[in-house]
Amino acid sequence: MIDAFQKRGTEWLARAGVRPTRQRVALASLLVGDGKDRHVTAESLHAASQKAGEAVSLATVYNTLRAFCDSGLVQEITVDGSKSYFDTRTDDHPHFFWEDEARLTDAPADQLEIRRLPKAPEGAEIAKVDVVIRLRKR
Repeated sequence: MIDAFQKRGTEWLARAGVRPTRQRVALASLLVGDGKDRHVTAESLHAASQKAGEAVSLATVYNTLRAFCDSGLVQEITVDGSKSYFDTRTDDHPHFFWEDEARLTDAPADQLEIRRLPKAPEGAEIAKVDVVIRLRKR
């Protein structure tokens, strides 16, 4: 019997044409099963899968997140040049990075205003602008 979380995860994979292996369905269900957007690291998703009783290795989580990125299901946000977060909300929007908690959350896009970007160098074009606003508690 497939539960609502698995159903939502399976449908999410199908919309992107991603083959629904057992591990992918399990991870997709954790990511979107409740219908909410989330920001995860490979390590936090691995921990959630272990807590849910899913036998998925950390390497499989990394590979699956890469496949999800490649298919447009999630977007990767890199913080500090080394720490990657994966966001199930794939439209362009800014983020807050909470330094004290190493946590990424959505920032209100309607409050962000970018008036002008520098011109791209000769032979290049701007593909995307990522905005990560770093926060720390006072």
